[in-house]
Order: sequence, then C-alpha cells, then structure tokens
Amino acid sequence: MTEQQIAATDQDALEPYLGGRSFEQCWEQYETDGYVIFPGIMPADQIAEQSAALEPFIEADIRGRNVFEGVQSNRIYAMLGKDPVFADLITHPLQLAFAERELGATCLLSACLAINLHPGETVQPWHMDDDHCRQKMPRKALGVSTFWTIDPMTEENGATEVIPGSHKWGPVKPEGANESSHFSNKSLLDGDGDPGAHPEAIKAVMPAGSLMIAKGNLWHRGGANRSDSSRLIVTPQYCPGWMRPLETMLLAVPPEKAAALPKRAQELLGYSIHEPFMGYVDGMHPGRALAS
Repeated sequence: MTEQQIAATDQDALEPYLGGRSFEQCWEQYETDGYVIFPGIMPADQIAEQSAALEPFIEADIRGRNVFEGVQSNRIYAMLGKDPVFADLITHPLQLAFAERELGATCLLSACLAINLHPGETVQPWHMDDDHCRQKMPRKALGVSTFWTIDPMTEENGATEVIPGSHKWGPVKPEGANESSHFSNKSLLDGDGDPGAHPEAIKAVMPAGSLMIAKGNLWHRGGANRSDSSRLIVTPQYCPGWMRPLETMLLAVPPEKAAALPKRAQELLGYSIHEPFMGYVDGMHPGRALAS
C-alpha cells in the first residue's frame, strides 16, 4: 500500500484546521502517538445542525446490546441512510487527507456511527478498531478512526481514552481488553473499580466541534460517564479500498439516497473502483448504477 502525499494546494486548503502547525507536523504526531487532536474546528452552526439531525434517534433511546456497545449508551448506525447532512463529516478534507495518506486514495467508509453516553455508563473494554482484520501486531494500520465531538468530551463525562504509542506494540493486550464475552454481556461493568486502568492512558478531553484522528490499531476505549449529562460524538471510520467495511454501506444507504449525495461521499460508500477493477458491477464502474 503506497502512502499518498499531500499536494501543496491541498495543504493550503487544510491550513485553517491545523492550529498553526503544518500538515507534516500533524502527521508526525499521528505517526508517533497514533492519534492527533484538532480542537474546535467545527463551527457552532454546523455542530447545531449535526445535533439536530441526531436528536430524533437519540430521543428513541435505544440502548446498547452489550458492554462493548454500552448498555447505558445510544449507538446510531447507517447515518447516511438517515440524513444526508452527515456527508459533511465523512468528506471533511482534513480527515480524508489522513485517511487517503494512510490507506490510499481508494479508501472506503468502513463505519459511521454516533455514540451517546448517558450518565452512569461505565468504561468500555480496550480495543483496536481494525482488530477484525485478524492480522498480528506489530503491523501497519488497516483503518483510520475519527472522532467528532458534538458535545464536549471531559474528564467526567466519558472522554475517549487512548494509550499513546500502542499502535506500535507487538502481540500484547492491555488489561481489560475486549473479549468475545463482552459481546454477550449485558451487565454494566464494575463502576467502582477499573480493572483496565493503564498507567500510560490519557483522556482525549476536547471542546465541542473538535476532531481526533487515530490509527485503527491504536488501543482506545470509551470512558465512564460520571457526570449528570450525556456525551455525544460521531465517529466515521475508514478502511483500504480492498478491505470489506464493517458496515455494509451499499445496503445501509439505499441507492436512491446515495444518488443524492456528493460524488466523494458516493465513492466512500463503495461506488468506486480500487484499481485495477475491484468493485465493478456487471463489468462496469458501480457509479453507473446510480445514474441509471
């Protein structure tokens, strides 16, 4: 997989988001720590727009099915099938610059979900978002995960926790790492203790409208919400063009809805070709299916 370089014109377009740093400086931090944070880059009106689009699904209050999803959390899937406004997040130029450099220009949207932690939610098991690829560590990341804060993430309300540099680990796991039993366990984890506490972990505290970009092989987890209010984020995730996405986007977003999305969003859903011809439909480019 060839690392994509960022053209000078593209770097100029990214400058408003970089907080005075160059793209290469941000990339170096991402390579070293496994993640990088861009505080407060989403305007207040866009935060309000995203929040309003999510509100009906949050009000439905469907809780997670196990401790990995979070039994005191709402998870909203198939987001582009629910409202086209979410295309603004998945096609944001800054996160696409990272995803395309890490995964190639033909990368796909692997998942896009909103996560709303209610008060009383306990810590999530430690996990890597690309662990499903079943390839041994250490290795190159096979995913890029992004985290947009619709609400602020604080020490108290369950800020995502990361272990800096853990993307470089070998075949070791932190205490409290995800296990198959977590997908069938519907009981809250112990709220008083933390068997997964790690001395190098940090909480990604960020104001609303911030973006964290992380390698898919970085160990991280959702924190415990010990506040009296909920915490809402949106997390688009990307995979290489040759890899099966976590969510079957071509079913999650009906073709008639996909046809109304921007072209780059359509490509990320799978209406694209990974060279030389992976992804064709009846021998033709899949984008033709939307034009018919």
